[in-house]
Amino acid sequence: MSKQKLYDQCINAPCPVRYLRPKEREREAKREKLGLISKARQKEIDFQKKGGSFAMGVTTEPMRIGTQGLDYISLGIFTEDELPKYKVTVEDGIRLAKEYSRVLMREHRARRVAEINLVKLRKAAIEALPENLRKGALERDLTPFPVNRDWLLLHLLLKGIWRRL
Repeated sequence: MSKQKLYDQCINAPCPVRYLRPKEREREAKREKLGLISKARQKEIDFQKKGGSFAMGVTTEPMRIGTQGLDYISLGIFTEDELPKYKVTVEDGIRLAKEYSRVLMREHRARRVAEINLVKLRKAAIEALPENLRKGALERDLTPFPVNRDWLLLHLLLKGIWRRL
């Protein structure tokens, strides 16, 4: 395949399936009954008439990804027959989305448990302090941050800087 053909396919690649909300779908169906077809719908119809994705040169054979000569087939690790072929259906996509959601929720719950444990440890540490230190630890520190705190960090190593402040 020539580079120019590949460039043309990338630049002129139409979206094979448009997503429309139910309200937009109804509106477009009414317009089609009246004989009015939007440009996007006309492109979609032309695309289907030409043969869909096969007309654009999309093939079912596996595509080599990565640096030429360093992919699995060129290195002899796999043959083209051994490469996995992924055919994801809508049901598979829904199942994968649910599983991904479960994984994210599992991570979120683990993070929350860790945060709760830290709070419990902090409370236990405060309870273990002597009475006079516990009162000081339970008081809220409402002093604002210094506006120019970066200046203090830059001059920490200068001798006598703290006596001048």
